[in-house]
Amino acid sequence: MNTEMTMKLVRFQRPGLSLPYLNGLDDARIAALFGLDVGEYRSLCEDFTVQARAAAADLLADPEVAGQVDRLPFGPGAHVVAIGESSTADRLSWFEILRHLLELRRPGDGIKLTNLAVAGATTTQTLKGVAALGFHRPDWVLCQIGANDAQRLGADGPRVVSAAETTRNLGLLHDEGVRLSGARWVWITPTDMDEALIAAFPPFQRAGISWRAKDHEETARALWDRAEPVVDALAPTRPGAGRRLYETDGVHLTPAGQVAVARAVVAALS
Repeated sequence: MNTEMTMKLVRFQRPGLSLPYLNGLDDARIAALFGLDVGEYRSLCEDFTVQARAAAADLLADPEVAGQVDRLPFGPGAHVVAIGESSTADRLSWFEILRHLLELRRPGDGIKLTNLAVAGATTTQTLKGVAALGFHRPDWVLCQIGANDAQRLGADGPRVVSAAETTRNLGLLHDEGVRLSGARWVWITPTDMDEALIAAFPPFQRAGISWRAKDHEETARALWDRAEPVVDALAPTRPGAGRRLYETDGVHLTPAGQVAVARAVVAALS
């Protein structure tokens, strides 16, 4: 495995969450899954932590963002949980940036953030694991899910999870999650994507899979029809000239793309 691939896997994959039946999976065993020794693995994780913290510090240099962080509705001692897929599991994700924004700007509030997102998860798989919210008992749940449901078989074949099933699962996720935890629930829409990069990405070509922006827009509309608060992550992540928001696969956000989503989340929640 080359260095670039190893870094990408460590950035997005959290085996302790995606393999929950391996209870007590320690850093040495996780490192071995990536072909690393424990020191190399911890060093990579620390590098990502430093990058996410630096992104938060850069955002806080903007007085408007700093004021918005002050107004975020998480009270002292609040527990905020994120559930979702790789867009949130990413060690450079909007949620990890949010963690550092709160630590840097409001260190005395003791706000706890727990990232339960699993890369590659569909709404169906996430629904199967929603019982974890009963264990964590968060005060807030921030949920960004649905992108993997929209994966298509072939260039424009059927979705892995139908739009109707996605809408049903979103409702069940909310209802069961709130029943178990009593948390306040916030949705974050799927991000946009770069269809040209997706079509040209060799691993997707070999696997015979694709994504279409229209499917993420459909999921966003289903969320906007709900009663809970919704943060728009589509508009801030539209591909455009001079904006490198997507990695070479066209699906995963670059660090700059994650900063754009973090800005949107903070602005909306404040």
